[in-house]
Amino acid sequence: MTATQTKFPIDLGAYKPLKLDPKVKTLTDEQRATLKANIQLMRDAIIFFTATGAARGVGGHTGGPYDTAPEVAILDAFFRGSPDGFVPVFFDEAGHRVATQYLMAALYGDLPAEQLVHYREAHAKLPGHPELGLTPGVKFSSGRLGHTWSYVNGVAIANSSKVVCCLGSDGAQQEGNDAEAARFAVAQNLNVKLFVDDNDVTIAGHPSDYLPGFSVAKTLKGHGLTVLEGDGEDLDGLYRRMCEAMTTTGPVAVVNSRKMAVGIEGIEGSTHGHDVIPVDAALTYLKARGQDAAVSFLEGIEKPKNPNTYLGSGDKLGSNRNVFGQTVAEILSGMDADTRKKSVLCVDSDLEGSCGLAHIRKAAPEIYVSGGIMERGNFSAAAGFGMETGKQGIFGTFSAFLEMCISEITMARLNYSNVLCHFSHSGIDDMADNTCHFGLNNMFADNGLDDGYETRLYFPADAGQMTAVVKKVFGDPGLRFVFSTRSKVPNILDSDGNDVFGDNYEFTPGKDEVIREGTAGYVVSFGEGLYRALDAVERLKQEGIDVGLINKPTLNVVDEEMMTKLGNSPMVLVVEAFNRRTGLGSRFGSWLLERGFSPKFAFLGTHEEGCGGLWEQFPHQGIDSDGIVAKVKELAS
Repeated sequence: MTATQTKFPIDLGAYKPLKLDPKVKTLTDEQRATLKANIQLMRDAIIFFTATGAARGVGGHTGGPYDTAPEVAILDAFFRGSPDGFVPVFFDEAGHRVATQYLMAALYGDLPAEQLVHYREAHAKLPGHPELGLTPGVKFSSGRLGHTWSYVNGVAIANSSKVVCCLGSDGAQQEGNDAEAARFAVAQNLNVKLFVDDNDVTIAGHPSDYLPGFSVAKTLKGHGLTVLEGDGEDLDGLYRRMCEAMTTTGPVAVVNSRKMAVGIEGIEGSTHGHDVIPVDAALTYLKARGQDAAVSFLEGIEKPKNPNTYLGSGDKLGSNRNVFGQTVAEILSGMDADTRKKSVLCVDSDLEGSCGLAHIRKAAPEIYVSGGIMERGNFSAAAGFGMETGKQGIFGTFSAFLEMCISEITMARLNYSNVLCHFSHSGIDDMADNTCHFGLNNMFADNGLDDGYETRLYFPADAGQMTAVVKKVFGDPGLRFVFSTRSKVPNILDSDGNDVFGDNYEFTPGKDEVIREGTAGYVVSFGEGLYRALDAVERLKQEGIDVGLINKPTLNVVDEEMMTKLGNSPMVLVVEAFNRRTGLGSRFGSWLLERGFSPKFAFLGTHEEGCGGLWEQFPHQGIDSDGIVAKVKELAS
């Protein structure tokens, strides 16, 4: 069934477009009633269609767009009432609040309402962050927290006669980018209006707990902005403050306090409201609202299953991002508390559950810092602690954010710091957030000079190898980057059906590993690409093409012995989920040529914007088993 054939079970036609003039700072009874009805309709719709993402297992974020519905409804009325006075875009520095963009696109008629029920599905063009040019009605791309306000400043300069609005959050305001954006907006007296949802909730906790000195309002005032504070759920008060912001010259921040997911039973005020609403909570909410058709629709959704099976892999799925934290916790548990305190510091960037660092916090709270959403500063703090011999900094966040830390990585290297970094959500697997959250450019971490302080990049293939890698490199000096995927990965088997990375396996940094021998050439892969490549190799062998498979867990070190083996083979194919332009494949051919080898060579990697969904990302890029088989046959012909 196509998106346009599936009826949207909430009547969006009940939304009544308003035209409001911000010079008139009070609402009539009719205007107030219409606004309240519009806000409630928006919130019902957001609860429903984000819950379809929960039902299908592709996730999503409900609390943020649900919370900011009042601001959005009022902004919409301003845009309609004074079309020449505003840049009519709902810019949002929290890209995960994408449900706002999709809902407004539907309300404006740019996107069929029926398509909303395919939220974050593969190929539905409704990814977890807005992407300009992909989704009809979406007017900007918003990626990582804290990146949009600076961009909006430029939009304001380009539209100096108009007001430019940006939705903000207390989480995004922790990023250093926003401090720079605030100072710039004030210095240039830009007509930028920021509407901050100050709900004291981020993914891993409450800013009032982990950043007790931080105040959004005081910080923005300190930068020189006019700041208007109030209750985000007091509609008349919110409206007055928004009117005042629009009629005040220069940059203004409207800071709106409210509980996260206000009014949603079992979620209000909790960190669970940050992510997608669970189906059972959505059903409770929708039943209370009398949205029976939406309830029936949700109850009828079946979670799709990955239909693929993989030759050469076992049925033990491991979450490498958690295995990293569990292994470090095991190592730390073997130290006494005083030694841990003196020698190790772990700094989290609000992603402890996603990166596995929560295991470290539970095992050794005395060495753990909840650093908030400040990746650059947190990495540097870990590196500064690890400046002395015998001391170790531990840092973790998503691989997509590695690009944000390149300068800090260089400074850590110049200061001979010892840092064990875990960058999870690497590659593209299971990434419904889509392109802006792909961890593609991880090789950027290896940006030092040949004679510089040692940097090592490791990407284990399964849980057994992750355990072995962390245990082996934990005490090493230098910068160590360990990568893992969002997705779980199966255990890799040898030709006899035994675990390759079992109890007797010992990891050797810098050494490549033969997973399967072959006479027709070799596929080289790592991480979540390895088990897919193994499936392709086994299938090719069944067809009479005797290709082998090499695992390269140390990404940035040339194993000379293995390079000679590969160079003397007929063919080499590198398969990875990294960016084709910056990944392992972009280096590997040069390594071969530098050593005088010239086998047939090719490399497959991520080269297109994402398609949404989960496992569907790999075939979309042509790096799944079928894509590998096809490329090997092409090279072998």
